[in-house]
Amino acid sequence: MVSKLVQVIMALVLILIFSVSIGVSQAQMRVGFYSETCPDVESTVRATVQDAALSNPNIPAVLLRLHFHDCFVQGCDGSILIDNGPDAEKHAFGHQGVGGYEVIEMAKAKLESQCPGVVSCADIVALAARDALALANGPAYQVPTGRRDGLVSSTSLAADMPDVSDSIQKLKSKFFDKSLSEKDLVLLSAAHTIGTTACFFMKDRLYNFFPGGGSDPSINSEFLPELKAKCPQNGDVNVRLPIDHGSGETFDKNILENIRGGFAVLQSDASLTQDEATKNVVDSYFGSLNILFGPSFNDDFVESIVKMGQIGVLTGSQGEIRRACGAFN
Repeated sequence: MVSKLVQVIMALVLILIFSVSIGVSQAQMRVGFYSETCPDVESTVRATVQDAALSNPNIPAVLLRLHFHDCFVQGCDGSILIDNGPDAEKHAFGHQGVGGYEVIEMAKAKLESQCPGVVSCADIVALAARDALALANGPAYQVPTGRRDGLVSSTSLAADMPDVSDSIQKLKSKFFDKSLSEKDLVLLSAAHTIGTTACFFMKDRLYNFFPGGGSDPSINSEFLPELKAKCPQNGDVNVRLPIDHGSGETFDKNILENIRGGFAVLQSDASLTQDEATKNVVDSYFGSLNILFGPSFNDDFVESIVKMGQIGVLTGSQGEIRRACGAFN
């Protein structure tokens, strides 16, 4: 009994310490942080993202995913951008398929010519994700800035990224470790409403879900043949398919409707209905009364992504402002 009480007290102390550190970081970040030192930062990043999207329509999903992966390893410090050898974080297994680095570097180069040594790469990633989301008909929102760039990048630090094969309990644990709730888990997973995935991430769910083989029984029986046709058992694992069935290029809550109906493409998305707390969050965005009285999916998503963007940020004199995003100064 005493040992359990001690464990509870220690857990509460750790939460308090983390909350205080987050509060301090937030106090040093603000919307318009560069209004005097680099006033055109947001328009420059926005124009760069728009230009990139002209040649690659998948850029909105790519940049949104880059922001998520950056923040989940050591916080939103641009550590994923470093490319200083095979041990750099960006080469971690959990970051497979992450891209958009060249867009961030392009924006950084433009900003360095306007106001050298002022704008962090970490802030560019956060701003680019916001601007990319707008291109996919996503909600507009303000991004607090003032992050600084991290000084460490290692594949070993990315060993605990959320994975498509994680159980719902494991996903919740990984989000809780970042002070993100079940609601944040649902909403940030819903970012899968845009973008694609590779058959590589589907093969176990389709053909080896059980030790003796077989498919995930949560997949709708009408949807399973379609998935197998796109990702045959011995086919090309690099073939890509939309993560949000029927609405893969537009930001909307259709992904949650798909999850409810057994049309989730990713196993991790499907698992959101296997836990009472996350299922209740998913269901809260539907129903006859939702339009009048229910929560707003767009508003709640904005709240979650802004919250994620403040995980473990470096501010003030911490870290550095890189001259180029792929290398430490």
